[in-house]
Amino acid sequence: MTREQVRQAILNIISDIAPDEDLGSIKDEEKLRDQFDLDSMDFLDIVMELRKRFNLEVPEKDYQELVSMASSVEYLFPRLKDDELVS
Repeated sequence: MTREQVRQAILNIISDIAPDEDLGSIKDEEKLRDQFDLDSMDFLDIVMELRKRFNLEVPEKDYQELVSMASSVEYLFPRLKDDELVS
């Protein structure tokens, strides 16, 4: 996967969890929870979807790495770069 594909995969997961959110105006450096109506359960759903779609475990100590789109891509890219994009 490329960085853009990782970003798109994250957007796909957020879109599935919060279908009413406008993801077109996302600011990569801003916290996702500040941009969208995501609560702690939604965040855990994102982590679970990463596990389900990519067989990727995100340890709880690394959750802070997923606070913004930019930090999420930076954290996930090395772990997903050899994977195929799954929508």
